[in-house]
Amino acid sequence: MGLFSKILHSLGFGAKAQSAETAPSTRSAPAAPAGSGTVDVVGKLEGLAAGHPEKLNWRTSIVDLLKLLDLDSSLQARKELASELGCPPEKMGDSAQMNMWLHKTVLQKLAENGGNVPPELLD
Repeated sequence: MGLFSKILHSLGFGAKAQSAETAPSTRSAPAAPAGSGTVDVVGKLEGLAAGHPEKLNWRTSIVDLLKLLDLDSSLQARKELASELGCPPEKMGDSAQMNMWLHKTVLQKLAENGGNVPPELLD
């Protein structure tokens, strides 16, 4: 399972939601079966942030977003996620640019998969 699939799963996206990779999963997430409607991404993330011991700025930081979802936020994991989502090669060599691209792209992909993500987080 790719890291983006883990992000989808952590947020309760159903089997209908697909990663940037290929085949659909044969398992459906019990929290949100396919066809159950929109996932309130901000609501879920704010709920997780409220109960998290660290103050995480998930709205602007891919590292904090991954930490909030209890996923690997290491540089290697972020590079793998960037490759999985098709990060342009010129951004891969600069971790700051890659991180900004990743954060925006992850939120866009969540919206494409049925997540309710406000426009100000997609710009």
